[in-house]
Amino acid sequence: MRLTSFTDYSLRVLIHAAAQARARTTIGEIAGTYGISEHHLTKVVHFLGKSGFLRNVRGHGGGVELARPAAKIHIGDVVRAAEGAAVPAECFEPGAAACAIGKVCRLRGVLEEAVQAFYAVLDRYTLADLVRNEVVLRRVLFSRAGRDTASLRDAGGD
Repeated sequence: MRLTSFTDYSLRVLIHAAAQARARTTIGEIAGTYGISEHHLTKVVHFLGKSGFLRNVRGHGGGVELARPAAKIHIGDVVRAAEGAAVPAECFEPGAAACAIGKVCRLRGVLEEAVQAFYAVLDRYTLADLVRNEVVLRRVLFSRAGRDTASLRDAGGD
């Protein structure tokens, strides 16, 4: 199963927020770290806030932070929320054309089982599991942003 970019970005935003450790981060900081458009991340952050994964604070000193502890955010829940209903094949789509073997097809059951197994694995992990290497993760996430910012300054791109 291939995750959408939206889900990928959702997970990256949550990892970044979890690595911040009790400090807010901004969409601009996250976009700079990952090299992703702020416009795309604005949609992702809004979704994560509405879904209860992030707390979005507006105004001076605002930004985003986890809405609950990382250990309480299950990866399966995030993926389900971002992806919507799993559609592993065209025949799963609502209103799909009738398949000649639809009434006797065993593939549908196999694919449903595979999707359940996929989510069962994701449900075993939390955001805290993804940021256990917090020290190294911070070094990679936040030193990159610092290097990129310094490179922009050096190039005259304040």
